[in-house]
Amino acid sequence: MKQMTKKKDINTGSKQLLAQIDQNVGIITLNRPESRNALSDELTPALRNTIKEFDTNREVRSLLITGAGKSFCAGGDVKSMSQGGIGPNLSREEAIVDLQEKQLTLTGALYNFTKPSIAALPGPAAGAGLSIALACDIRYVSSNAFAIAGYGRIALSGDYGITWLLSKTVGLSKAKELMFTNDKISAEEGLRIGLFNRIVEEKELYEAAFNTAQNMAQFSPLALTYMKKNINKANEINFLEALDNEASALISTSRSNDHKEGVKAFIEKRKPSFKGN
Repeated sequence: MKQMTKKKDINTGSKQLLAQIDQNVGIITLNRPESRNALSDELTPALRNTIKEFDTNREVRSLLITGAGKSFCAGGDVKSMSQGGIGPNLSREEAIVDLQEKQLTLTGALYNFTKPSIAALPGPAAGAGLSIALACDIRYVSSNAFAIAGYGRIALSGDYGITWLLSKTVGLSKAKELMFTNDKISAEEGLRIGLFNRIVEEKELYEAAFNTAQNMAQFSPLALTYMKKNINKANEINFLEALDNEASALISTSRSNDHKEGVKAFIEKRKPSFKGN
């Protein structure tokens, strides 16, 4: 029997970030459409806190991140950078530590989010906004969307994991091309090189992304957590280590109540009701 939940609004402490829980999907909407959803000193802390809250909330079984209006996220607000570098009131060492912490609690937390995540891009994703999209597991885009690194134009080297995430997603050579040339990658080109998973008409984008998120939310949270952990580790370990990790995870999931329920539901030809244990 399908588990039904009521849509619930979550107070993020900022009008610049909207959040809901709907049918076990945690939904985050960057809400600065007048600034192409650029990150700000108000939006970004709210985003960090909401990612952390949704990761520990057992009602949330998958995550959907999108942007209000015609953009996903323009990255850092360039106009605010005219005050003199990143962390102008800090020493160089203090500024590095500050940025490291900010990165770890945003794209670091998003990449290591224990549940499946999907980004829905109605329009452009640039700079740190592209990093946020890449830190998600799946990316759906409208036909109007495009990606751009954006750092070269303002003489910055990249942050929030952009070089690592791009390299892992499209390969070293293509990542270098995108970073060095600042070329725009259209929805079609992004799909071809593996940057995006699916192109959807703009008016159908949210529904398509939500349906995928809700579909993932129906599966065992425990199994999905182990799947994601093993796939993420595949980037960093060799095949034999991957086999060992899969063996450990499979034994753990095979002894779970969710596995028992899944087998029972399969035999009884019904949908399983997973509890995450």
